[in-house]
Amino acid sequence: MTTVARVVLDSPLPQLDRLFDYRVPAELEDDCVPGVRVKVPLRTGARMSDGYVVEIVDEGDYPGELSAIETLVSPVPVLAPEIWKLARAVADRAAGVASDVLRLAVPTRQVRAEKAWLARDTSWSPPPVSAPPVTGYTPGMLEGVIAEHDRAAVAAVPHPVALAGPTSNEGDSDPIWVPGWAATLAQAAAHTLASEQSAVIAVPDFRDVIDLERALLAVLPPERVVRFDAKQTNGQRAKALLQARTHPVVAIGNRTAVYAPATDLGLIAMWDDGDASFIEQRAPYVHTRDVALVRAAQSGAALLFVSHARSTDVQRLVELHWLQDVTPFRVKTPKVIPTVQQTSAEGYAAQARIPSSAWRAAREASQHGPVLVQVASPGFGTGLVCAECGERAHCRICGGPLGSPHRGATPQCRFCGALAVGFRCPTCGNGTVKPVGQGAQRTADELGRAFPGTRIVVADGSRPLDEVPARPSVVVATRGAEPSVPGGYACVLLLDGEKMLAREGLRVQEDVLRFWTNAAAKGAPGAEAYLVGIGGKLATAMALWRLDGPAHDELTDRRELHFPPAVRVATMTGTDEAVTAAVEALEGATAGPVLGPVPVEDDALPGTVRAIVRFPYAHGAEVAATLKAEVIRRSSTRRVLKGGNRRRAAPTLRVRLDDAEPFSEV
Repeated sequence: MTTVARVVLDSPLPQLDRLFDYRVPAELEDDCVPGVRVKVPLRTGARMSDGYVVEIVDEGDYPGELSAIETLVSPVPVLAPEIWKLARAVADRAAGVASDVLRLAVPTRQVRAEKAWLARDTSWSPPPVSAPPVTGYTPGMLEGVIAEHDRAAVAAVPHPVALAGPTSNEGDSDPIWVPGWAATLAQAAAHTLASEQSAVIAVPDFRDVIDLERALLAVLPPERVVRFDAKQTNGQRAKALLQARTHPVVAIGNRTAVYAPATDLGLIAMWDDGDASFIEQRAPYVHTRDVALVRAAQSGAALLFVSHARSTDVQRLVELHWLQDVTPFRVKTPKVIPTVQQTSAEGYAAQARIPSSAWRAAREASQHGPVLVQVASPGFGTGLVCAECGERAHCRICGGPLGSPHRGATPQCRFCGALAVGFRCPTCGNGTVKPVGQGAQRTADELGRAFPGTRIVVADGSRPLDEVPARPSVVVATRGAEPSVPGGYACVLLLDGEKMLAREGLRVQEDVLRFWTNAAAKGAPGAEAYLVGIGGKLATAMALWRLDGPAHDELTDRRELHFPPAVRVATMTGTDEAVTAAVEALEGATAGPVLGPVPVEDDALPGTVRAIVRFPYAHGAEVAATLKAEVIRRSSTRRVLKGGNRRRAAPTLRVRLDDAEPFSEV
C-alpha cells in the first residue's frame, strides 16, 4: 500500500495555498511524520519547493500517479498539529496564505538546536510546580476562570507588587518588584502549570518581556519558562520551539509568542492588547488579539486580556458577555489629579510645562524617591523651523520633517534619518533653524534647572532603560518608554496631553488613555499622578480610575458611525479594473456598503485605487473567501513591467482585512 504525505508548501503564492499529495518513498517511511520539513517537486519536477508534512494517509485525493518526496530535510517535527490548524484558520480569516503565517510560527532550520533536541535525556522531567493564589482579586476568581477554561477581561492591579524571590542559603529572600499586571499573569501561569498544562502569554515589547520574565522566575523554576521574542536569534527561537513541544511550559514573548507550540494548552493571555506593536507587519497582517481568540476557540484554553485601559475591541466582547469583566479587589488606585484649572508655575518649571501644584509635589517627592515625567516626543524639540521666516524645515531627500536630538546637534530627518548638513530654507535662503515644541531632551534640560542638584534621566527610543534605582531623581520618558522602579515612583507627571489628543486617528483616545494609565500605574501605591492640562470625561475617568466608561462611550460612537471594531473592514488596493471586479464579486457575499474606489499613491503600481467595505462579523468567512478567490484569479494575470520581467510585476490586487489605517484621518 502506498503511503501518502499531505504537504503544505512554503510559498507565498495564493494559488498554491492548499495541501498537495506526495508519495513517501519506502526509505523515508520511518522518519516521515507530521511536522517534518521536506523538499518536494513542483509540476514536472524541474523546480523544488520546501514544505512541511501535515498528515500521513493511506490514500490521497489525487487520482493520478503521485510524485515522490525528494528529500526529508530533518526527522525533527517542528510544525505541531495545533499550529498548522491555527495557521490555516488565521489565514482563512484574513484572506491570506497559510505559509505566511507559518513563517511567523516556525523559525528557519537550525541544525545545532535539532541535534541537541534529538540527544536530550528523554527520561528527564521538569520539577513540579505549586499553585500560588492570584492576589489582588476576589479570592478564587481568576483561579476559577482558569480551571473552567473560561474567558475574561481583567483590569490590572494599578501599582507595582513585591513577589517573594528565591531563598538564599541563609534562608532569606529579597522581594522582587514587578508591575501589578506581571504579578497577576505570573501567578495565573503558575496556577495553570501546576495542573500540568502550558500557558502562552504575549506582551507588546521587550521591557514587558523582561518584567514578565522576572515575575515568572519568582514563582516558577527557570526550566518552565521559555521566551519567544524578536531579540532572539533563529537558533534561540528554534531551541525554544522544541523545548515548548517537550513538556508543559510558560511561553512568553512579543506578538509571535501566540504561535508557540504548547503541550496541553491551558491558558492564553495578553497584556495591553490595544498596543500597536501587536499588529503584525507582514502578510496577512493579523493582530495578535485575533490569533489569541482563534487559538482559544480551537484549543478550549482559558483566555485573559489584562490591561489598565481596555481596548474597544475587548470592550465589545465584554458587552456581548463573551468575556467576563474582572476587576481588582480592595487595591489602592493611583491618586490622579487633573490640573486643567490650576495656575502655571513660574520660571524653569513653567518652561517645562508644569503647573505650580504639580511642581511642588514633584519637588517634594524628588527629595526621597524618583519622579516620572511623561512627554509626547523624543529629541530636543518636536520639530525645526527657519529662524528667519518660520517655515517648517524639511528633509531634501524624502521631504520628512527635520528634528534635533539635542541642543546644538546637526538637524536630522525624523523619517529617513539623513543629516541636513548645510541646510538652506527654500523660502528665504536662510541657513539657521530653531526648535519648536519641546521633546524629552529639552524638557530634561528645563527640569535640570528647575530641580538643581537632582539627577535627571532621559528614557526614549534611542536611550531605552528597563529600570532605574529607587533613589532621588527625575526620569523624563516618552510614552511607552517609561522604565520601572522597585517599589514604584514617588510621583508621576503626565505632560503634553493636549498634544497627544490632537493627533489624528481612529484610536487616539484609547491609545492616549493607555499611555496615561500605564505610566500612572508605575507609581508607588497611593502615589500622586498629575494629569496636566486635561479636563472633561477623560480626566474624570482617570481621577476616579473608572476606565471602562471611556471604552464604552467610544464603542458606542463607533457603532453609530459603523467604524471598527463595531464592524469588520476589508481594504482592496490595486488597479481600478481589479478593485472594481473585487467589489462586484462582493455583491453576492452579503457585504455592506463600499467606500470608494479612490486614488492612492503607489510607486510600484501607477494608477492605484483603494476601496473599503464594511461588513458584520457573521459574514467574515464569506467575505474573506470571496476576496481570496479574487486574489488567486488575479495572481496569474499580473501586469508585465517594462522589459517583460514578469517576476517584478506588482500584484494588481492586494487585500487586507481589519486594517484600521484607512481610518487614521477620521
